[in-house]
Amino acid sequence: MAAQTESPVVGEEDGPQTSGPQRQTLILVAVLLAIFVVPTSISGTGVALPYIGSDLDANLVPLQWVVNAFNVAFACFTLAWGSIADIIGRVRAFAVGATIYAVASLISVFAVNVILLDIARALAGIGGAAIFACGAALLSTVFEGPARGRAFALFGTVAGIGVSFGPSLSGVLIESAGWRWVFAVHVIVLGLVLLSVPTMSRAVKETRTEGARVDVVGSALFILAMLLLTTGIAQGSQWGWASPGVLGLFAGTIVALAVFAAVEKRKEHPMLDLSIVANRRFLALCLVPVAGSFGFVTMLTYLPSYLTATGGYSSGTAGLIMLLLTVPMLVFPLLAAKLVAKGTSAMGIIYLSLVFLVIGVGGLELFKPDVNLALVALPMLIIGAGYALAAGLVDGQALELVAPERAGMAAGFLNTMRLGSEAIAVAIYGSLLATVITNKAQDGIAGYAGVGDPATIAGTVASGNVSGPAEAVAEAQRGSFTDLLVTAYDGAFHTVLWVLGGICLALLVLIVALLSGRKTDAASAN
Repeated sequence: MAAQTESPVVGEEDGPQTSGPQRQTLILVAVLLAIFVVPTSISGTGVALPYIGSDLDANLVPLQWVVNAFNVAFACFTLAWGSIADIIGRVRAFAVGATIYAVASLISVFAVNVILLDIARALAGIGGAAIFACGAALLSTVFEGPARGRAFALFGTVAGIGVSFGPSLSGVLIESAGWRWVFAVHVIVLGLVLLSVPTMSRAVKETRTEGARVDVVGSALFILAMLLLTTGIAQGSQWGWASPGVLGLFAGTIVALAVFAAVEKRKEHPMLDLSIVANRRFLALCLVPVAGSFGFVTMLTYLPSYLTATGGYSSGTAGLIMLLLTVPMLVFPLLAAKLVAKGTSAMGIIYLSLVFLVIGVGGLELFKPDVNLALVALPMLIIGAGYALAAGLVDGQALELVAPERAGMAAGFLNTMRLGSEAIAVAIYGSLLATVITNKAQDGIAGYAGVGDPATIAGTVASGNVSGPAEAVAEAQRGSFTDLLVTAYDGAFHTVLWVLGGICLALLVLIVALLSGRKTDAASAN
């Protein structure tokens, strides 16, 4: 692959010794502000859905796509943006992504119907993919050595804080100013980020892949594969996991990925150079955030529903309990960076993070409707620490393995694995929970007259709404019907926990196997 031979340089001709550090700080702040917006949107928009539905008179399906459109677009386009960054330059790609996101958020502020809002959210997902992929590549380009480790530790901390506290921040905005301000704040923050772009352009001397063009065919095939996969998972609980429709979607995913791999092998300038993925160490590091998606992000999304549905906690109290899961994000990414700077093995910390995820998810089996919270506080803290220890650290370790001119592509793949797996993990959790609730409660639900389809009720209960279905029965039966639904929800929650714990353990074993097998020379990815 033909590429420029000079390395990226921070600063102008006088080098980083004079103006470099100040401009490095500006780039870091700009990237972190933009990075904060994206996960805040991912986790916080769901809080606004009831208010959006009421204001825009939206039905359930288009309302759900306010969240789904962003997640699917983000997962589909992250890899493409990483490749684009290597072609047009990281600063330019980052700026384009931030602009797209800001414009999409502005459209969301003034949306007059839910369809327009769905379109705007999909557009925001495309911009968010650019921010994450190109932001990580920028930090890899600008920082070296211990400074790179600190920068990526802050990257992981800010991303984790955005995911963790997005619902709370959105709740405050909604209560004080209305749901449209959730998106208005994104416009303001990204406007500030875009003001720094001219300085960023002067501070970063880019390396680009000469003669490369956007891989339209490869991008289209990858986007198709992600759409088929996410749709198959989302429909699993409704159509049945063994239904022809779901199996056809999964088969289509495999075919699309196989064709994608075949096309990329023949491309002179592919969207994804498969030699990067062939590096066992790089691939292993890319799987670390996948474990975090199944062990941490699923709990962040659905544990509040369990607390309100089975424990009877208010939304506010459930939010306070969730601090046990999210507070470690404030401490452990920076702690991990300091330990590595003092000589602690980075891979040792990453292994510890994976072990913590497995232990923590297993410990959540202690949950029951009347559990003493002191009993489950430790496993929640362990899960949060497991996710936080690897946040940021894994990015720096992975991007060290690739040549500078391919940092965008590598960052795009890493963040596709991270954010794509989050969307997939959350979809798997929700579908499995609804499926298991249906299996556990179908006969019992059928014993009550006039309550409706058990699968529909299961889907409602899986979202944490137990009282709604209970209102469909006679008042004299309401207590027993609620108990039935709570018992089914509790049993399904613990069944899904075993699945999540098994996935985290399997990923730990796979990562260890990839790293302990015949080591691939890091230069093979260069």
